[in-house]
Amino acid sequence: MTNQELQTLVERISKQSFAKPFRHRAYFNARLRTTGGRYHLNTHDIDINPKMVGGEDNAVLIGIIKHELCHYHLHLAGYSGNHGSRAFKQLLKAVGGSRYAPRLNDHPQPYRYLYRCSHCGLVYHRKRRIDLHKFVCGRCHGQLQLVSDMSA
Repeated sequence: MTNQELQTLVERISKQSFAKPFRHRAYFNARLRTTGGRYHLNTHDIDINPKMVGGEDNAVLIGIIKHELCHYHLHLAGYSGNHGSRAFKQLLKAVGGSRYAPRLNDHPQPYRYLYRCSHCGLVYHRKRRIDLHKFVCGRCHGQLQLVSDMSA
């Protein structure tokens, strides 16, 4: 999806869901990491995380666009567009926008080694390899076994 396609999608969603036009810019911002989108108070522009695009119906993207349009229309109408305000929550619920952006799985697993106690079965996830002759289970003092090595 290009920035122009995003712009037309935002304009269409604004007309359909809010019955008001969107007269500013909407564009992708690849520098966004933890958020789905952002509304700029001073320029009234909306930038969207390009990682939110996906799926057949773009339901996640549409939910994020509706969320940012709630900020946009409330701010232009003179109301508080804060997440905690009653007006924001009511408008977001009325248009069916998403309250939070979904988590992205672009980070690798935080552990590389998986150990299991041979006595009680407790599972340990570790980033570093441990000496099996030196360390035992913290619960029952049983012998630990390496189950998987994800570094190889």
